[in-house]
Amino acid sequence: MAIYVLGISAFYHDSAAALVKDGVPVAAAQEERFTRVRHDPAFPAQAIAYCLDAEGITLDDLEAVVYYEDPQEKFSRVISSFASGGIGGARTFINAMPEWIRWKWNVLKFVDEQLEILSRGKAPRTQASQHHRSHAAAAFYPSPFKNAAVLCIDGIGEWHSTTIWHGKGSNLELKNSISYPHSVGLLYSAMTYYCGFKVDSGEYKLMGLAPYGQPIYADKIRDELINIREDGSFTLNMKYFEYLRGERMVGEAFEELFGGPIRQPESPISQRECDLAASIQKVTEEVVLGLATAAVKQTGERNLCLAGGVALNCVANGVLSRSGRFDSIWIQPAAGDAGCALGAALDFAVKHSGRPHLDGNKSDAMSGSLLGPGFGDEEIAQFLLENQYPFTRYDDAGLYDQVASRLAEGAVVGWFQGRMEFGPRALGARSILGDARNPEMQRTMNLKIKYRESFRPFAPAVLAEDAGNYFDICEKSPYMLMVAPVTDSIKSQQSRQESGPERGLGSINNIRSQLPAVTHVDLSARVQTVTEENNAPFTYLLRSFKERTGCSVLVNTSFNVRGEPIVCKPEEAYACFMRTEMDVLVLGRYVLERPGQPAFVEAVDWRSEIPLD
Repeated sequence: MAIYVLGISAFYHDSAAALVKDGVPVAAAQEERFTRVRHDPAFPAQAIAYCLDAEGITLDDLEAVVYYEDPQEKFSRVISSFASGGIGGARTFINAMPEWIRWKWNVLKFVDEQLEILSRGKAPRTQASQHHRSHAAAAFYPSPFKNAAVLCIDGIGEWHSTTIWHGKGSNLELKNSISYPHSVGLLYSAMTYYCGFKVDSGEYKLMGLAPYGQPIYADKIRDELINIREDGSFTLNMKYFEYLRGERMVGEAFEELFGGPIRQPESPISQRECDLAASIQKVTEEVVLGLATAAVKQTGERNLCLAGGVALNCVANGVLSRSGRFDSIWIQPAAGDAGCALGAALDFAVKHSGRPHLDGNKSDAMSGSLLGPGFGDEEIAQFLLENQYPFTRYDDAGLYDQVASRLAEGAVVGWFQGRMEFGPRALGARSILGDARNPEMQRTMNLKIKYRESFRPFAPAVLAEDAGNYFDICEKSPYMLMVAPVTDSIKSQQSRQESGPERGLGSINNIRSQLPAVTHVDLSARVQTVTEENNAPFTYLLRSFKERTGCSVLVNTSFNVRGEPIVCKPEEAYACFMRTEMDVLVLGRYVLERPGQPAFVEAVDWRSEIPLD
C-alpha cells in the first residue's frame, strides 16, 4: 500500500502544498496559482485539494501531514527580536502579538482545524519540521546525488538564516549554522528595500539591475555592513538595519551611509541604483562562494545542493558553477519557502520509503518540476467551444511545425502545455515564447506583453545538447537557475572588443550578440537547458524551431503580466492572451490566432485588480 505524506507551508509568503508518494514527489503547487494573489500566504486549501485530487486520495489516505517549520521556536525568536528592538519596536509588537496569542503559537492545531474544514476525510495530526531542515530536505532528497554537501541560505527561518548539512543516503546531518539577525538574505533584502523594490518580491529585480552598474559601493558594504570571515561565516553590523524593530528594513543610518534617501517605488531608476545593485550583488556572490566552499570542507563532499531564497540568485549560482570547486551542483527549483512544503514531506517520507529515484535512470526526482495541475485536450476543447473562441487543432507534428513557423515570423506565443511548474520559474509549460534572434523581442515583451520595467532581462531556453554552442555553461541548468556568459562565437563585434559593450541604462537596446533578446548587458544569460526527460513537448518545439531556423534557442518568460501569478488554467491563459499583445495562444493541441477572436470585455479593468510587484 502506497505511503502518502502531505507537506504544507503557509502564513508567511508563498504558501504551498506538496504530496509525496513512496518517497517521490507526485504533486505540488503554490496557493497563489489558484487564488490569483501573488505570493499568497494563506492556508493552501486549494493547493491541498489539488494534490489529493491528482492522486485520487483523501486525507484518510495520508501517513502524515508535516508543517514546514516549528511554531514554538519561531515564537521564541519573534519575542527575542522584539526585545532586542527596544522601544522602537513597541508598536509592531503590540500589533503582532494578538495574532500570535490567538493561533500562531499553536499553528499545528490551526492547520488541523483547516484540514477538517476541507471535508475530505480525517487527516493525521499535523507535526512540525524545522524551516531549514525542510529547505535541506528539499535540496538533497530529490537530487541525483547519493551524498552531497547541502547549503541553505535565506532571510530567516525559526532562528537559522544559513545552514550547512551533510546529506548521506537517506540522512541529513546539520554541520553548521548562522542565526538571526545575521542573514545574507536580509542584507540583500535591505538593499532591495533601499532601492525602492518590494521585499520578498523585488530581489530578482535588483539582480537584473546589477549588470547596468559598477560595484563602487562594495568596499563600503564590506567595511560597514558585513564582516566576512575567512571560514565563510559572517556577521552584520546591526546599527544600520531596522528589521529588529519590525516596521521596515533600513532607516536613517543606512541612508546616511549611502548618501541619499530610500528610493520611492515606481520612481525613475538612476545609475546610482544600478551601482548599488551591482555592489550588493558582488558582495553576495563572495559570501555565497565562501559558504559553499565551507560546506565542501566541512562535509568532504564535492557535490553541492542548494535551497533557500538566496539559491534563486542565479548569478551567484553561476559563480559557484564556474569556480571549479564543485564536481556538480543541483538546485531545488522551488528553492524558496514554497519548496519547504515539499521538503517537510520528503523529510518524513524518505525515512520510510528511501529515495527510489536513485535506483533508476532519472537525473532527479522532480519530474522537471512539472508537478502542478494539467488539462487534457477534452477539457481545453470544451472551454474553447463553450466560449466560441476560434481555433485550429493540430496533430503533434503539425503543432510543433506550425508554432515554430509563427515564432520564426516574429510572433509572440503563449504556450500552455501539460502540468504546471512548481516554483517561480516558467519552464515551458506555462510560458510566453519569442525568437531570441529578434532584436525587437525584449522591448516588445517588456512593454507590450509583460507591462514591466524595460531593464529586466529575458531568459533563453535551449536544447541541452546545443547549449555549449551559445553559452559558456559548465553543467545542465534544467530549472533556469544558472547564469552563464554567451560564447565568443555569437558575440557582436563591439562586444568582442577589449572595452566590451556599453552597460549603462541608456544602452538597453544595443545589439550584443546573435541572440539579442536574451543577452544581458554584461553578456550573460539565465539559461534553461531543455531535455525530453524534463519536458518532451517543449523539446519537440525547440527541435522544430531549429529545423526551420538553424537555431535552438527561444525567449522563455513566465505566462503572466507584471504582478500576476503564472497562469494555471486555460481560461487564465486566454485572458492573459487577450489582455496583452500576444499574437498566438497554444492550449495543448489547439492554436488560437489573435485576429478573429471575439471582443474581450471584462467588467473590471484588470490593471486595477493586479497590484504591481
